[in-house]
Amino acid sequence: MTYESVGIQDWTMVGLVPAAIVNESIHALQTSTIAIVSIVLAAAAGLIIVTILRRSKISLRRKDTEILYRDELFMKLSMNVDDVFLMLDAQTARADYVSPNVEKLLGISVEEIRADVHVLSKLHPKAHPDADKNYLVGMQNGEQREWDEEYVHQKSGEHRWFHSIAMSSDVEGRTKYILVLSDRTADKKINQALSEAVRAAETANRAKSTFLSNMSHDIRTPMNAIIGFTTLAVSNMDDKERVQDYLSKILASGSHLLSLINDILDMSRIESGKIHLEETEVNLSDVLHDLKTIVSGQIYAKQLELYMDAMDVTDEDVYCDKTRLNQVLLNLLSNAIKFTPAGGTVSVRLRQFPGTRKGREQYEIRVKDNGIGMSPEFAKKIFDPFERERSSTVSRIQGTGLGMAITKNIVDMMGGTIEIRTEPGKGTEFIIRVALRVQPEHHRAERIAELEGLKALVVDDDFNTCDSVTKMLVRVGMRSEWTLSGKEAVLRARQSMELGDAFHAYIIDWRLPDMNGIEVTRQIRSLGDGTPIIILTAYDWSDIEVEAKAAGVTAFCSKPMFMSDLRETLLTALGQSRTENDDSILSGGSPDLRGKHILLAEDNELNREIAVEILSKYGFVVDTAENGVEAVEKIKESKPGDYDLVLMDVQMPLMDGGEAARQIRALSDPALAKIPILAMTANAFEEDRKNALECGMNGFLSKPIDIEELIAALSSHLAG
Repeated sequence: MTYESVGIQDWTMVGLVPAAIVNESIHALQTSTIAIVSIVLAAAAGLIIVTILRRSKISLRRKDTEILYRDELFMKLSMNVDDVFLMLDAQTARADYVSPNVEKLLGISVEEIRADVHVLSKLHPKAHPDADKNYLVGMQNGEQREWDEEYVHQKSGEHRWFHSIAMSSDVEGRTKYILVLSDRTADKKINQALSEAVRAAETANRAKSTFLSNMSHDIRTPMNAIIGFTTLAVSNMDDKERVQDYLSKILASGSHLLSLINDILDMSRIESGKIHLEETEVNLSDVLHDLKTIVSGQIYAKQLELYMDAMDVTDEDVYCDKTRLNQVLLNLLSNAIKFTPAGGTVSVRLRQFPGTRKGREQYEIRVKDNGIGMSPEFAKKIFDPFERERSSTVSRIQGTGLGMAITKNIVDMMGGTIEIRTEPGKGTEFIIRVALRVQPEHHRAERIAELEGLKALVVDDDFNTCDSVTKMLVRVGMRSEWTLSGKEAVLRARQSMELGDAFHAYIIDWRLPDMNGIEVTRQIRSLGDGTPIIILTAYDWSDIEVEAKAAGVTAFCSKPMFMSDLRETLLTALGQSRTENDDSILSGGSPDLRGKHILLAEDNELNREIAVEILSKYGFVVDTAENGVEAVEKIKESKPGDYDLVLMDVQMPLMDGGEAARQIRALSDPALAKIPILAMTANAFEEDRKNALECGMNGFLSKPIDIEELIAALSSHLAG
């Protein structure tokens, strides 16, 4: 039944609908409702499932990322640590995991270990007693074992030491062995180095004990001579010739004793780091020529030949510590002379190579002899302090065993290297290589306008000398030729004159194998050739100068020849006066020192007596003071001009020389305050010199006083 309003007053229409139709509509509605609800529920379920799946995927992705990061982190760590990680299955003995750094540390690839874990047994050195030992046998779950092994890297062959840790663990019901092989090679080497250092210290202590024993002998030997010859001199005062001989031997023994003491002090200062290099302007030509002058007496006394030359040296003006460079070269040269028997040869060769740093050039100095040489065993430790070779040949030669150690230390301080080549019975060669800063601002002029394009001939039996001098002549501006033979030189001179292209300078070595330089000169002059002829020699030419001049020699030049030497000699041969470095050594002559008044402050009576006697011999009037207080009082009470100079000992009682100098400089009278003061001290080091100058002193003299040095210093300060 249905009700529906008809819009007429309150009338309502009542209708009857069949039940089948109603039921069908209700069923359709129910079906639609169920469908809608099912769709909504399905959509909700789908959304929930999608959400769950999405969250699960994100979680899985995050876990995968974490695993990836962890694996990457572990791989990076394992590649940068010195530990190899392995996981082995106890039953199958297969490797479940091998860290990727195994090839770097052991030289075996991951694939090789995975294929057969027994490949690890190859790591043991040959004939190793535990090569077949299995440290994993019988391990219980949770047990840990440790051991140390020496392994051989399978690719490099290097022996390395590992500390191994094995742990047994249960993983999902299966027994696994976790192995950690830690590389302890660095620790092993440190321990070995420490052990070697201990042994070296013990060796050094033994060497110093031996050194003290040697020094006891070496110091007593000259002391015995000094005391013995002094006693003999006192006993033979009437025999002047014999006393003079005794005194010369006393002087020689004293000089040797001083050299021993200087070596000991130098080594002590090097070890304590108190020696510092002071770079000054140095001319290498001067260094080698001075060196030649210093050792010429020893060379002559031992009847040796000294040969010096310079090759390819284009920069002879450098910056370096000249004193220390001289010390190095004198040590090497003195040893070469000392250990070369009569008739032998000693040579020094300087060569320049291109430098690797701007403003610096590489220099190589070779000091070579054909003396007794040394054993390979001693050559390995020659630069160690206190070392001296023990053999019947050298046992009678005295020395501290410090000279070569000092030399090595100085070369190291200069940033250079020193190498030794030696063979018993054949000789020794020392090679020094050092980079020196050049003086570009003092680059010397090379070309000589008057010789531009002219031809010169170099005659020397040494190819290196010919090559070096020829290159220098080209830099001067000349065309240069060379020959190794004197006879060929004469032939070339004749041919050049006949062809109208004569030589305008000859540089001829004095000692040639077929004829000497004087004879070559004589024969060239016989051709009517008046060209300047320069004799090049490594020897003293004073004995042959008259004969050479008579033969027609124009000038002489000493080996080694540098560019400055060549230019000077050529200019001299051309008759031109030198325009540089022509000042005399003592400008204006040596001043008259007689009658000059000196105050000598010295607390030691013997030293005071010696100084007074020496000064009096040179005409000085000497007054003395026994300490700094007395010296200051004497200057304070004097009038200007009473004293011309003060010789001040540094270490004195009551007041030392430094304080005395300061008080003198502080006097109110300017004339007294500015009196020259020279320090005299047994402390002969550079810092002592600086301290003396800082105290206001004008100069520094080290004891024992060298008479020539003393007079030179007095002349310098009293010249006005």
